[in-house]
Amino acid sequence: MVTNLQEELRQKRPFASTEQEAFLSLGRTWAVLEHAFSEALKPHGITPTQYNALRILRGTGPGGLSRADVIDRMVSRVPDATRLLDRLEAMGLSVRARDPEDRRYVRTSITKQGMALLAELDDPVQELHERHLGALDETELEILIGLLARIRSAI
Repeated sequence: MVTNLQEELRQKRPFASTEQEAFLSLGRTWAVLEHAFSEALKPHGITPTQYNALRILRGTGPGGLSRADVIDRMVSRVPDATRLLDRLEAMGLSVRARDPEDRRYVRTSITKQGMALLAELDDPVQELHERHLGALDETELEILIGLLARIRSAI
C-alpha cells in the first residue's frame, strides 16, 4: 500500500519543495526500516550498528581490521567506534590484538561466537529484507539502488 508522506506525518501544509519531500521520505523510510531491523535483532542482544560491525569483521577474515578501517566501512557513521568495539569484545563477539610487526596498530577480528551469531541471523535477516522490500520487483530494486547511488555520489 502506497502512503502519502504528508498524511503519514499528519502535516497540514504542503512540503516546501519536491526535494524536501523526497528527503523526508528517505528519512522516514530509513527510520521505519531501521526500527523493524532493531526489533528483529533485539532478541539476539545486538543493535543494528553492532550487527553492521560484525558483518564487516566477518568479511575481512582472520586478519581483522583497525578501528579506523571498521569506521570507514560502516553503513552509518558512529561517534565512538572504540566503545562499539569494546562492547563487541565484552560480549565475546570480537577480539582485539596488537599487530606483531607494528605494536601501535590494533586489529579487531570476529570470534567463533560472533561468526555463530551471524550465521544464526543470516536467514532471518534475509527474510526480513525480502519482506520489507518485497513490494518492489528486481528491476525496481535495481533502479532504486542506482538512484540512491547517484544521490550519494552527488554529495
